[in-house]
Amino acid sequence: MANKNYSVLLRLGRFLLNYKGTLVAASCALIFTAAVTLAMGQGVKLLIDDGFIAGSTEQLNNAALFIIVIAVLMAIGTYTRFYLVSWLGERVSADIRQAVFDHLITLNPSYFEENRSGEIMSRLTTDTTLLQTVIGSSASMALRSLLTFVGGLILLLITNLKLTAFVLAGVPIVLVPILLYGRRVRTLSRKSQDTIADVGSHAGEIIQQIKTVQSYTQEDNERTAFQGHVEIAFDIARKRIKQRAMLIAVVIALIFSAIAAMLWVGGNDVINGAMSGGELGAFVFYAIVVAGSVATISEVIGDVQRAAGAAERLLELLSIKSTIELPNSPKSASQNGSQMTLKNVIFHYPSRPEQTALNNLSLSIEEGKSLALVGPSGAGKSTVFELLQRFYDPDQGTVSLGRTDIRELLPVDLRSQLAVVAQQPTLFSGDVMHNIRYGKPGASKEEVINAAKAANAHDFIEKLPEGYDSFLGEQGVRLSGGQRQRIAIARAILKDPKILLLDEATSALDAESEHRVQQALENLMRNRTTVIIAHRLATIRNADSIAVLEDGALVAQGTHDQLLQSSPLYKRLSELQFQEKSND
Repeated sequence: MANKNYSVLLRLGRFLLNYKGTLVAASCALIFTAAVTLAMGQGVKLLIDDGFIAGSTEQLNNAALFIIVIAVLMAIGTYTRFYLVSWLGERVSADIRQAVFDHLITLNPSYFEENRSGEIMSRLTTDTTLLQTVIGSSASMALRSLLTFVGGLILLLITNLKLTAFVLAGVPIVLVPILLYGRRVRTLSRKSQDTIADVGSHAGEIIQQIKTVQSYTQEDNERTAFQGHVEIAFDIARKRIKQRAMLIAVVIALIFSAIAAMLWVGGNDVINGAMSGGELGAFVFYAIVVAGSVATISEVIGDVQRAAGAAERLLELLSIKSTIELPNSPKSASQNGSQMTLKNVIFHYPSRPEQTALNNLSLSIEEGKSLALVGPSGAGKSTVFELLQRFYDPDQGTVSLGRTDIRELLPVDLRSQLAVVAQQPTLFSGDVMHNIRYGKPGASKEEVINAAKAANAHDFIEKLPEGYDSFLGEQGVRLSGGQRQRIAIARAILKDPKILLLDEATSALDAESEHRVQQALENLMRNRTTVIIAHRLATIRNADSIAVLEDGALVAQGTHDQLLQSSPLYKRLSELQFQEKSND
């Protein structure tokens, strides 16, 4: 299990190899600092034997000067090592975070249906920050301690073989608790990171839905629920801290007990003339260095265990494969016209495999024409949109653009032909200009303004505090529902697509604005293939064809007047939803 966890860290080493020059320089600084630290022991030996015991002022001065030079070199080496290793930690952490994010945005929506966004964000932020700490600090300390441990051990053997036996005898005794407690720390670290993700996920959801929480007066219940998550995270963290503290305490007790025993034996050897005071002083220095190295490694090992857990979680994200497979030899979407066809499509959402979303559905969306989708809730209207954009692939059947199965197209190429205006439009926390330009990032300010005018949005945008530079807040919270809808329509107009997907695009508008935006949409829809999910009679009457869906199947298709005569379901929907009389 331990080897598996450490192998996870090694797999992240490929990010370090992108900066080989810095890595080599940091390693050289690390080796230099360790060597200079060990050289300090010889300064102690000279200071005692040639200075104190020999009673020579000149030798004392030389020994003191030697120690000062060593200290300056150690400071320079430490500065270089600390800067380079910290830079590596920050750089690699940023690269890993970017790599995870780049991979996440390629995953199909079903992954995000089955996994909480708060946990994903925790991995993207907390786990990468933890790795940065380990790479930029803990790993450096561990490597330096390992070098000083090996070097100090060699110098101990050279200085006095008998006393070294005391040090070596203590090493296995110290390693046992490191291995024992380290395993527990690793397990608790993974649990701790998971519970912190739970805390973040719960808090994010409540903050995002704060209006609902307050309107239902659930503040006290949410405080209690959040406190429960926090206390669980704290309890696991407390257990982890207890194990680490126990590990450090045991190691320190064992190390300094060994040093005390060594001093007792060494002191007797000095009294008996078997070794000099300088040799004992140097030996004590090296023993302290070795002991300190072991103590540091035992302390750092907890961070390494936590990093192994974080690395495992990050690599899980990087290893997830999208269910939307890319074609080996993709065809061009732009050369396939704008007709779209669903043929014998059967589809189940991955999160609801027992429920059929589309049942042997066949639809033809003619080029340059408009098709309206109507039906009760759950009929499959939104699912058609999902498949047309290839957020999912059908279980059976095909979805085609022109004569080409869209699975033979690159998703980004297919989606570049489409523009979507959703019933609940998505806005980003940037300014108005950024949100409209999302449809065409390279658009000029004049193009953005023209799109806003066409969507009947220009007038209210001009009245915002900073006009097109006004910050909209998270999810456009500073705008009304109708204003958000018009920003989304302006975005679609700016993109100027071949195919429009309108999900009740005027649902949030007042009567006057709806009339103006409907005119803009009609102009936009002209000579474009358009699919409309609609519940309003005005929208449906303008459609070239209307498809009536029920339980994921096509039950009728025709014009408004034809369906009033031929489809009982459409007639009922007209009466209930459009407030039409049966003989209208």
